[in-house]
Amino acid sequence: MDYEYIDTQDGLRRVVDRLRDEPLLGADTEAAGYHRYFDRLSLVQLSTRHRNYLVDPQAVPDLSPLGELFASERIEKIFHDADYDVRILDRDAGLYIANLFDTQVAAAFLGERSLGLGNIVEKYLGLKLPKEHQRADWGERPLSEGMKEYAATDTAHLPELRDRLREELVARGRLHWAEEEFRRREQTRWTESDDIREAWMRVKGARDLPPRGLAILRELYGWREGVARELDRATFRVLGNQALLEMSATSPRSFAALKSINGVSDGTVQRRGRDILAAVERGLAVPDDELPRWPRAPRWDRDLELEARVEALKDARNRRADALGLDPGFVMSRAQLEEVARARPRSQEELAAVSGVRRWQVEAIGEALLKGMR
Repeated sequence: MDYEYIDTQDGLRRVVDRLRDEPLLGADTEAAGYHRYFDRLSLVQLSTRHRNYLVDPQAVPDLSPLGELFASERIEKIFHDADYDVRILDRDAGLYIANLFDTQVAAAFLGERSLGLGNIVEKYLGLKLPKEHQRADWGERPLSEGMKEYAATDTAHLPELRDRLREELVARGRLHWAEEEFRRREQTRWTESDDIREAWMRVKGARDLPPRGLAILRELYGWREGVARELDRATFRVLGNQALLEMSATSPRSFAALKSINGVSDGTVQRRGRDILAAVERGLAVPDDELPRWPRAPRWDRDLELEARVEALKDARNRRADALGLDPGFVMSRAQLEEVARARPRSQEELAAVSGVRRWQVEAIGEALLKGMR
């Protein structure tokens, strides 16, 4: 796979000059989040119909020249599953996308259920994409030649894939449905996650711990976050969740006890055993009246009439989705059905006014939903 590697500011400006008259660009990003604590934009891939470019943000920290291309209404930008790409380009480079075509969304409107890029490319273009660098550390430098070729392959086929999918959408009269979703996805922006102070409570299996175990887990989780942040290493590469849970349940108080925990290596005990045991001791020292406890779930009074409307809408959605050959959850989510059930619209205009309902959904299943409500 041929590509041009861009690692200077002047090189980026020359590429932008070269691409500003292109009608479309395949685009993708790679980030370092799988291996690193600090997720960051690590590579930007661009492809015309004939050439491929890899832009290195570590060597070219000012990506603002790309803003001209991404914001241009004249140039169609083709992503596959653009949601994360749009978010990280916003967060790390202040770049926004206009005139987006998302091949994953397009494939979903054609009834595809396996929506990975490899599956879609194989079905519509008859090509097998490489997989060996899917879990690569894109934050490392220098990137290997194999990683660069893999990255270029991710966008090289997007223009042709877009052509095939667009042709099918037009043939089925669904292009305007997909375009509505493209426009919505263009508005996606990075938002900070909820308060991380309670993130330890989201560890799968934490609910099975008693209050004392929760106190230990809270201390161990905070210790692991600090180490991962200091090393810029993904938390699971410091210590896995299962090891944290087992220690929270058994309260190890010696190096020998630590070595018996699944997932704790001898090297981890040697390097960090004292810190781990200190975290366990802090959890054991929490007074009984200050132990963390799960908040009581709010009382929920069942609304049987609302539930019946939701089930009727679900049945109407499923039958219509089956007729369209589309995944029911893609056609309308459970949360949207509940909003419709609460609003009780009596016309397509009222249905369109329900929060979150798209125009294409009204066109595709609106009449069926209204009949279901009746």
